[in-house]
Amino acid sequence: MDSILTQAPPSRAEDLAVLRQRIASGIRRQQIFAAVGVLFTSFAVLVLIAAFLDLLIDGLPRLSWDFLTNFPSRRAGQAGILSAWVGSALVMLVTILAAVPIGIGAAVYLEEYARKNWFTDLIEINVTNLAGVPSIVYGLLALGLFVYQFGFGESILTAGLTLALLILPIVIVSSREALRAVPLHIREAAYGVGATRWQLVSDHLIPYSRGGMMTGVILGMAEAIGQTAPIITIGALTFIAFLPPMPVTGEFPFLSAQWLWSEFTVLPIQMYNWVSRPDTAFQLNAAAAGVILLCMTLVMNGAAIYLRYQVRKKIKW
Repeated sequence: MDSILTQAPPSRAEDLAVLRQRIASGIRRQQIFAAVGVLFTSFAVLVLIAAFLDLLIDGLPRLSWDFLTNFPSRRAGQAGILSAWVGSALVMLVTILAAVPIGIGAAVYLEEYARKNWFTDLIEINVTNLAGVPSIVYGLLALGLFVYQFGFGESILTAGLTLALLILPIVIVSSREALRAVPLHIREAAYGVGATRWQLVSDHLIPYSRGGMMTGVILGMAEAIGQTAPIITIGALTFIAFLPPMPVTGEFPFLSAQWLWSEFTVLPIQMYNWVSRPDTAFQLNAAAAGVILLCMTLVMNGAAIYLRYQVRKKIKW
């Protein structure tokens, strides 16, 4: 660079000096931005770790196999979370089965099939706005629609569908962004070899965008598992000493849907029940339940992130 500057005319040398100064300034701004990002990320992680350690220290004396396998009790030392964590797992299962296909299907339709007019613009605006609606509103909607109108009652099915409605905007928006991120040459190449629109969507767009779609599913499930307000609104129990029927049976056809209509409770409600009691022993139970809830969230998200990584690793652009 110095040899070029010495040989170049004065005006050219000045331009190169200004260019080099701008490049150095851009690099400095990039480094500052990266440092600020690392600082804020580290602060958020430290806050999360501090909160988790605080729960762990309080709830560690109650973390045991008996705590996981016992039903709730009026005696704090004998109380467990068996019905709560089983209920949370079953509700999340219904939520995934309902929200993922509907959300991805809606995203594919809006992005690839729907005509661009005022009606689709209205749908897009409403989908985006629904992501900011308070969760209690979804609980009231589910109470009137699923409990009273459809007659599903205060069941696991109602809870799963309620949380599915809650996370649908997140799944739809993230799936649409993942579809938009597919390079244009993928579409052009597919049409160039005679592919139909459905072949383009099913064989190219969805496989290439599955990683981004799973990101939205991860965010949605992490939000759904900790929700309390909509679950209380639809009538979840705060004290339950039995388990719903298992989805898998030992007799043909080996699958049962009776558990969908069973009454239930979930971990956030069980924690709320214990926290509201004045006895310190129940506060420790709530802390232990919080640790289990965080662990369930991390395991669920970790599994989804691993699957997303495997999907992205197989993609060749």
